Amino acid sequence: MKTVSSVVENYIKSQPFLLNALSQGIVNLTSLSRKMMEDLKSEFGKEVKQGAVVMSLKRLTDDLDYRANHHILKVIKNIGEITVRSSLTDYTFEVSSTILNKQAGLISEINTFSNIFYTSSRGVNETNIVISDSVTHLVEKHFAAEKMIQKLSNLASITVKLPEENIVIPGIYYYIFQCLAWEGIIINEVISTSNEFTILVNDSQVDAAFKVIKNLKNATYV
Repeated sequence: MKTVSSVVENYIKSQPFLLNALSQGIVNLTSLSRKMMEDLKSEFGKEVKQGAVVMSLKRLTDDLDYRANHHILKVIKNIGEITVRSSLTDYTFEVSSTILNKQAGLISEINTFSNIFYTSSRGVNETNIVISDSVTHLVEKHFAAEKMIQKLSNLASITVKLPEENIVIPGIYYYIFQCLAWEGIIINEVISTSNEFTILVNDSQVDAAFKVIKNLKNATYV
């Protein structure tokens, strides 16, 4: 059975930026409720009392505030080392029966180089390789017979060390990526392990992206 509270919550959840604004208490609930009335009427098939909508928004705001301030922000403040690497290229190849052998050959050869950035991930249909510009010629050599879907150059990576509790607290990545989105940062790639993640951005945006993440660590946003 639909209730005003459940419909209001689903409405807010469908709009991530509004969700964050509510959690920070910077939205006028009465004005927001007026804006929502027509959509809620369509959802219920009848008129909804504005007072009920305002009360539902108030309860939701209190809940969001608790979750943000007592869970997510605690983890965000404990972000560890932030590492930046520049001069990277991102390759995407179509998965094939031979591509793993090609990767093995590439890894064997780049092991002879020092201070090389290399990471790889595989999806259902695509294999991704991010590597230092200085050894892209080796990728071109080993993967010459593979189908390349995309190649992006002039990239930089930002790797962030997260506290171990990040794996049990929902919303950590959402919060960080939302702050990056607000600053107009375009993320070309995301690579993650249990307690760290790496984003790839264009060289022209790496300073801005680093500043956003550093400010999160220093609690500038809270």
